[in-house]
Amino acid sequence: MQAALEQLALKVSILVTLTVSGLGVTFGLLAGSQSILFDGVFSSIDAAMSALALGVSRLAMREASQRFQHGYWHLEPLVAALNGAILMLLCFYAFLNALQGLMEGGNVLNFNVAIFYAVVVAIVCFTMTFYQKRINRRADSEFVHIDMQGWLMAALITSALLVAFLIALLLKGTTLEHWNRYVDSLLLMVLTVCFMPVPIGIVRRAMKEFFLIAPSGIDREVHAAMVPVMQREGLLQYFSHVAKAGRGHFIEIHIVTTPEFGTGQGIAVLDEIREQISAGLSIAPARRWFTVAFTADPRWA
Repeated sequence: MQAALEQLALKVSILVTLTVSGLGVTFGLLAGSQSILFDGVFSSIDAAMSALALGVSRLAMREASQRFQHGYWHLEPLVAALNGAILMLLCFYAFLNALQGLMEGGNVLNFNVAIFYAVVVAIVCFTMTFYQKRINRRADSEFVHIDMQGWLMAALITSALLVAFLIALLLKGTTLEHWNRYVDSLLLMVLTVCFMPVPIGIVRRAMKEFFLIAPSGIDREVHAAMVPVMQREGLLQYFSHVAKAGRGHFIEIHIVTTPEFGTGQGIAVLDEIREQISAGLSIAPARRWFTVAFTADPRWA
């Protein structure tokens, strides 16, 4: 159910993003606006990355194969990092273009066309933000969460564009009208600066997963689950290792016991401990690679 909701949300997002992208490119050219054109190109790349995310989402739901024995979860942070890196480069390039535009004296916009575009796109972006948020309450997907953040950022920035275009339109016929030719380049610079935290955040989270940095929340959860377990007689200490790759969580726990632990109870007591630890974890079984090992020799822990 969660996977189906995730894929539905991504499919809808791709279709709407392509529509917004087409509007951005078309109205950007009609209005002579680099900022609107950048918005359209940004949306095009976002749509391509969403399509790639959709493909990886389908792979991640497959069973492990002989070649990919840990499944396909590790592909998710790779796609997220690629997405963030491309968007960062686009923002940097657009910022340089805006700076060059300012140095060359700016350009004149068709503000009526620009305002119409900003109104339509702002409505679409806010609608998609609420839609993705509602879907993700049940899907609980990192991809949908990233997508929702992207729509919210686009909605806020497009709203800011609308305000700026309206102000510029009001300046026509006044002594300040000569500043209007700089509006587009200044807006493009603001757009790139505002967009930049989104891909930086995506890359930062993806790199944490790529380098298998232990997620602090899951680590605390494991230690909390082990507190009642370690009160059993015969359990001396434990060592835990956690990592996250996409939607997959890797949890390994090595418990050091006395040599005589479990005598007379056998495997049953070990499985009972595994069940007790598992009950203390919030990660769904389908999204975790969970291993609990027992040894009487600390060298193997």
